[in-house]
Amino acid sequence: MPAAPSTRVHLLRHGEVFNPEKILYGRLPGFLLSELGHRMAAMVADALGENDIVHLVSSPLERAQQTAQPLLERTGLELVIDDRVIEADNRFEGRAVAGGQGLIRLANLPLALNPFRPSWGEAYTDIRDRMVPAVLAARDVAWGHEAVVVSHQLPIWTARMAAEGRRLWHDPRRRECTLASLTTLCFDGNGELTGVEYTEPAGSLLPLASKVAGA
Repeated sequence: MPAAPSTRVHLLRHGEVFNPEKILYGRLPGFLLSELGHRMAAMVADALGENDIVHLVSSPLERAQQTAQPLLERTGLELVIDDRVIEADNRFEGRAVAGGQGLIRLANLPLALNPFRPSWGEAYTDIRDRMVPAVLAARDVAWGHEAVVVSHQLPIWTARMAAEGRRLWHDPRRRECTLASLTTLCFDGNGELTGVEYTEPAGSLLPLASKVAGA
């Protein structure tokens, strides 16, 4: 009897964003990929070009949809927008705190009192509770094949921590989720998670990226 088909869901972080003011842009509209970000997206499409991708999902934010565009052109698939994979809500949005700068300003300190929740934005448990169903929905649509979900650093990292049974609170500096990286969740023929893989298709471009690229 042949083995039941396996399924892979690739969580793709968007490419570099043009952000000369180095603000934490969060869910703000109008923050688009930089020229380098477009190159990153193209490299991801090249890396996945021969994969068995049958389902393509994106966050509603422009930078995620732009990152998906080369894959759309290569696969001819329809892009599905899923609000559940949007960037985490953040009360520092619009402030010049990207990368941690500015957090120690007196006006910002009340928002940073509890890093375990975190107090400055959407709770890690809330991010988990929307990301996990979104991943499972993509798995089910792509059953026996592969899906790509274009999202953002913290939602992807939270989904990975949940998949691996690890605590959700963490040091943001230690997230393994660089620009245009792929966090791949592997499922067996019964839909059970069998492992998590991580790759950086655009890794050669990372040294050229801004040190404050946002999320």
